[in-house]
Amino acid sequence: ETQTKCGTISLFSHLHQYSRKAPLTQQLSIPSTVIHPSIVRLGLQYSQGIVVGSNARSVALLHAFKQVIRDYTTPPNEELARDLVNKLKPYISFLNQCRPLSASMGNAIKYIKKEISNIPSQFKEEEAKTKLQKCIDCYINENVVLAAKAISKYAIKKISDGDVILVYGCSSLVNHILCEAYDKSRKFRVIVVDSRPRLEGREALRRLVQRGISCTYVLISALSYILPEVSKVFLGAHALLANGYVMSRVGTSQIALVARTFNVPVLVCCETYKFCERVQTDSFVSNELDDPDDLMVTRKGKTQLENWHDVSSLGLLNLVYDVTPPDFVDLVITDLGMIPCTSVPVVLRVKNLEQ
Repeated sequence: ETQTKCGTISLFSHLHQYSRKAPLTQQLSIPSTVIHPSIVRLGLQYSQGIVVGSNARSVALLHAFKQVIRDYTTPPNEELARDLVNKLKPYISFLNQCRPLSASMGNAIKYIKKEISNIPSQFKEEEAKTKLQKCIDCYINENVVLAAKAISKYAIKKISDGDVILVYGCSSLVNHILCEAYDKSRKFRVIVVDSRPRLEGREALRRLVQRGISCTYVLISALSYILPEVSKVFLGAHALLANGYVMSRVGTSQIALVARTFNVPVLVCCETYKFCERVQTDSFVSNELDDPDDLMVTRKGKTQLENWHDVSSLGLLNLVYDVTPPDFVDLVITDLGMIPCTSVPVVLRVKNLEQ
């Protein structure tokens, strides 16, 4: 049987089914009084899709943790390094219940915990808090801001005059690269590919058109018809896995596959803080399910299948991510340079040694 009674697909029944209608506080195993207000606000922004995108979610998380550290006071007879790490645990658990943490957020949390535990016990509280806040600012600057600048520098070398560049969805990094290339007077055209139900490509389209970049907008169903005129594909990534697979917005692997069929080079742009030691070869074992109701919304906001939950023969699946095999990716552009997908373990080893 491919479908269980409640309308979920059995192949994905092990994943948490998110629904916008379900009140968050009901599912919580933690009393809401324990949670810092900035974390509660962030959790709601994640769950309602107000803060989306790997980078935006990570930066928002780090800013919220800065606020938590600012408001923190060490209880008597406690050590800051030990107590603060314990304080963060329910916050992280709460955010995970609002929306599963991304790989980049997991790496940011690891970094914060390491920095907290490295605080010498002789440090005064204010001194320690100032140091931690500086560390967070430094992490954002190095891994997001400066990384984007470095990646742009490498990626622009791959953009030639007359190029037709295909992008998918709304990657903040890819948008940044295209705007930088345009500012450096490169003559190119962009094809923005989009897919339902999120239609994130509209935001990318808005940003690029605002800059004056010539764009075409198509849905993923028309992909094979526009690929013959494409010279390069630029894709963002949610995470780069240790076996070289690229985890990104669902639909990315289809684009990479069709691009390979048409012999169009696929370049993935990804900061090294999104590299993770997890290994995955399919999109079934570990993924995220978005609200299935999103699939049912029609143009007027009304739908024939409003009560689809009651239809026993119908199941809705709204996947968030998919994984792309390294065979379909020609190059990964990172802040350390241009590398093949297979070099991810080397980068992870170097980063571990640095830390």
